[in-house]
Amino acid sequence: MNKQFLIHRFFTGLILLSAASVTWSHPAADPVLSMLSVNRLEQRIDKDDTETQWDVDAWLGKDLHKLWIKTEGSYSDGNRESSELELLYSRGVSPYWDIQTGWRGDFNNTDNRQWFALGLQGLAPYFFETEITLYLGQHGQTAVRLDTDYELLLTQKWVLRSAFEADIYGRNDRATKTGSGLSEIEAGLYLRYEIRREFAPYIGLSYERQFGDTAHYTRSSGQRTESLEYLMGIKFWF
Repeated sequence: MNKQFLIHRFFTGLILLSAASVTWSHPAADPVLSMLSVNRLEQRIDKDDTETQWDVDAWLGKDLHKLWIKTEGSYSDGNRESSELELLYSRGVSPYWDIQTGWRGDFNNTDNRQWFALGLQGLAPYFFETEITLYLGQHGQTAVRLDTDYELLLTQKWVLRSAFEADIYGRNDRATKTGSGLSEIEAGLYLRYEIRREFAPYIGLSYERQFGDTAHYTRSSGQRTESLEYLMGIKFWF
């Protein structure tokens, strides 16, 4: 797996989106819409180094049927540390929830992985934006990811956002240095100022911790299993 494969998958997604645009052309009462959202583009700083991270979503479709592209990852010292790309079909099943299914690719400095994805995305009680996804890997691996966040409107411009993410794996994978069970959690607190609703700089804190064999693999390579990072970035969409 290399950059050529990643580029191929990316352009495959664009072709699918273009085909959907042609197919879903009517009626006007349910038009084809699209959105690109840069949820996070940020610089993280801790006592050892700095890191750039991104989290970007794009979708195209109608009210009940959408095609999604999701990507996230990080750069450090000019090198890509890790990245993910997902190509998903989304179907609305209730006013607040969608079922999503498709493909995910992991690209890192050890070994790349491909997964089949099946999950739920929507608004949980008390307005928690939630994603829970089951992944089935190409070599029999299994994984579950929970991602949830909550936004508190302090004023018309200031918004406080809290976020939590957890990864659980079905078995050890030495090649990617992930262990079975609860592998890693991340909790963050972000304060943003919406210059416009579509554009907002923010600052925040992020706490990450690894567990079990994942932590063991990380310690064996001389790295930390727990970190607290300061961050600053921008969020925008159109």
